Amino acid sequence: MLLTGDEFLESLRDGRKVYVGGERVDDVTAHPAFRNAARSFASIYDKKRAPENRDVMTVDEDGDTYSAYYLLPKSREDLHKRFETHRRIASWTYGLLGRSPDNFPSYVSGLVMDPPMFDRIRQGFGANVTNYYKHMRKNDVFVSHTVTNPQGWRMADPVAMKGRTPATLRVVAEDDRGVTVNGLKMLGTATVFCHETWCGNLQPVAPDQIKESITCAVPLNAPGVSIWARKPYERHAVSEFDNPLAARFDESDAAVLFENVHVPWERVFCHDNVEMTRAIYMRTPGHAMANHQANVRFLEKLKLIVGIASKVAEMNGARNVPAVQFTLGRLAAMQATLEGLLMGQINSGEDFGEFHTVNRRYVYAALHWCTNNHSEICDTVRELMGAGVFQMPADASVLADPKLRETFETYWSVPGQTAESRMKLLNLAWDLLGSDFAGRHMQYEKFYAGPGFVMNSYSFLTGPWKEWGDRVDELLASYDAPKPRN
Repeated sequence: MLLTGDEFLESLRDGRKVYVGGERVDDVTAHPAFRNAARSFASIYDKKRAPENRDVMTVDEDGDTYSAYYLLPKSREDLHKRFETHRRIASWTYGLLGRSPDNFPSYVSGLVMDPPMFDRIRQGFGANVTNYYKHMRKNDVFVSHTVTNPQGWRMADPVAMKGRTPATLRVVAEDDRGVTVNGLKMLGTATVFCHETWCGNLQPVAPDQIKESITCAVPLNAPGVSIWARKPYERHAVSEFDNPLAARFDESDAAVLFENVHVPWERVFCHDNVEMTRAIYMRTPGHAMANHQANVRFLEKLKLIVGIASKVAEMNGARNVPAVQFTLGRLAAMQATLEGLLMGQINSGEDFGEFHTVNRRYVYAALHWCTNNHSEICDTVRELMGAGVFQMPADASVLADPKLRETFETYWSVPGQTAESRMKLLNLAWDLLGSDFAGRHMQYEKFYAGPGFVMNSYSFLTGPWKEWGDRVDELLASYDAPKPRN
């Protein structure tokens, strides 16, 4: 099944409990903090089922039509199809929705490649993950993942915890029907707009915190679930002209609170196993496939950033200055580097049983590249912008007053460029690179896959160290130490 945009919006009017500060939000599709972003997500549903996109964006299996990001790849051609699916979704939203509807399906598509691994945790969990994949695919479900614990409670000191109720999500009871969970999970990017959330652990869980080693899926309108959103930038956007990105693409981040929520066994995938609650992502292609999608999304965002750099240089009459061309050329080379890494992920894919998945090493190399270069790239474009953004009027209301507009055009325009067009471009650039919305993106791109040392550890764990060591041994064996003189 493929939802329409209107069906997607209607599905969010399900009685979920969302808080913005002290305000309870009853309908995220109508509230000024979320309504435009909700429509941005809805547009993805409409576009991926449009006739001109269906050949790329969908697959036909079992007599039904599904989103192509559920395709379980068995060939390089399948990987290319998934890549183009991710690329189009990211291009429609300019790479600004970090957790678009194709992100978590990439996780679960990798997890479902090894049901026996889940059965080794507990018999029946393999069927659970398979059935959940089918449920998501059949119903076009938008799922977020909340897989980290609140800061301050990770690996908490037992002495300091004495007498306090732990904030971390944990199993507090179980019965024949399932488990009951209580606590917080982070960081629910786009959760406000999702149907369900997958709770789990991408960070290590200590042996004495075994009840936190729960992995399960929960509908976001389930009794006891509440979504606590961060400050919404959409609500504070002056207008689409003034804040063109915050007004449309603020996907929101949230903490999700579970207060004695009952989860049926059919939606439990790991329980009482501190090793496997994290290992399920790394021992399957799940983690690599999801971060491949993130790499593709970043590539489309990078195209936007580099495009703005070029347009700003042109607006300032500096595009032919050798130093500016040097800077633009460097940005173009960086974009090509990332695109090359993505092609390597596909063209040097790896077999996993009957499946053919992306090259894990190249995924993690690209992930490292993205998280380490985003801030520098943005700073480079800000240098090209200079102080021009601060020379513009406060907001677009100046254009509504005929006399002020005439004065504005007289003194702020330059040959070949109207004052309005200059203001429009600079507003876009600032919203991407300097506003509150931009600041959130800076932080997101730096940490969405974990801190820097975690990125390095992925590359350490997947590096062919023996091969490299053997090369050294081969060279060492090719020559001898000098013989002692007689």
